[in-house]
Amino acid sequence: MAKQPETRLSRKLGDAILEVLVADITTLDVDAIVNAANKTLLGGGGVDGAIHRAAGRELLAECETLGGCETGSAEMTRGYRLPAKHVIHAVGPVWGGDKDEKDRLLAGCYATAMRLADEAGLKSIAFSSISTGIYGFPAARAARIAVATTLDALKTATSVERIVFCCFSEDGARHHVDAIEAQGQDA
Repeated sequence: MAKQPETRLSRKLGDAILEVLVADITTLDVDAIVNAANKTLLGGGGVDGAIHRAAGRELLAECETLGGCETGSAEMTRGYRLPAKHVIHAVGPVWGGDKDEKDRLLAGCYATAMRLADEAGLKSIAFSSISTGIYGFPAARAARIAVATTLDALKTATSVERIVFCCFSEDGARHHVDAIEAQGQDA
């Protein structure tokens, strides 16, 4: 039996709910989960591999038809055996080099995922912490970008009512809570 998600923050912002959870993203019952994918979209390690394993071979077969994805963008597939109806595969940047460019590319992942979810009429979306694993993006910096970008996208979204930042660790959750609280002070 899967461990139940542990909520670290739940905040209503306008018509939407923002949540920070410590959980296994493959167990969440949401309209879409956002995969921290590589450019091939064909699976890999970390959360990417876990999502592909949980969704089953059908996910790989659909991803093979997409021809990959550029860094800073995202593609959407069905969720197959996952509780989530869809998987949005976001290709984040590998940390290093031009930090402003890396920030822009990471923001592009979140903005594209929100746009895809909204265009599909999805009500709930759960984000993994894109680029913070093997890609080495500093977790606190990534959380600030994730929160700021999704809140900005939420201003024009017409269908998204629930945004979940699904973290693997307490540290990741703390970074997202801090980023949300900082946004509240800036508002």
